[in-house]
Parts: sequence; C-alpha cells; structure tokens
Amino acid sequence: LAFRLAAFHAFRESFKVSNPRILEPLMTVEVSAPIEFQGNVLGSLNKRKGLIIDTETQEDYCVVLAEVPLNNMFGYSTELRSATQGKGEFSMEYKRHSPVLPNVQEDLIKEHQKKLAEKK
Repeated sequence: LAFRLAAFHAFRESFKVSNPRILEPLMTVEVSAPIEFQGNVLGSLNKRKGLIIDTETQEDYCVVLAEVPLNNMFGYSTELRSATQGKGEFSMEYKRHSPVLPNVQEDLIKEHQKKLAEKK
C-alpha cells in the first residue's frame, strides 16, 4: 500500500509540474476538383482550420494538399459535394498528433470537470 500511495502522489506532482497538453490527430487531406471551384475548396479547408501545403493544376482539375485536424473533417464530404456540384473528391490519411489550441484545451478540461462533478 505504501508503494502504491507513493507512486500515485509522485505521478500527481510530476503531472502538475509538466504542463501537459491535449493532442489531436492531424490528417493530410488531398482534394481534387475542377478549377472553377478552387476558391470554394480553399475556403472550405481554411474554414476548417486547415493549413494549405500545396496546390497543383492538371488540365482542368486542381489538386489541393492540406493538413487539417480530424475533428474538423466531420461532414466535409457533404460540404465538398455541395460546393463543387458533386464533382469534388477528397482523401485523407493520418499524419501525426499535434497540440490543440489553448482555448480548446481549456474548454475540454472544463467540460470534463463538469462531467466529474455531475457523477458525484
């Protein structure tokens, strides 16, 4: 019991001092759409807090490469289809985890503490 309590308190103290960060998955997103919808595609990715890495034009299509948080990608297929008259396509794959913005982290912590208080 003494070792358990010592480990518990050591972890708690080191956790407070270490300034922990909440991480979120960051996805590499590749969007292909006709050139006339390039502005719509770039705007929709920017609206979802995406970082545009590269844009290419191939004949009458543009290909946009971006990094976007996974949480912001939910519902993107519907938005892309409506913005490109059903002609746009996208694919995404996991790239890495990155820290969330400080205000988002604060909101997540407050929400978690509220749920813990409701359980008691």
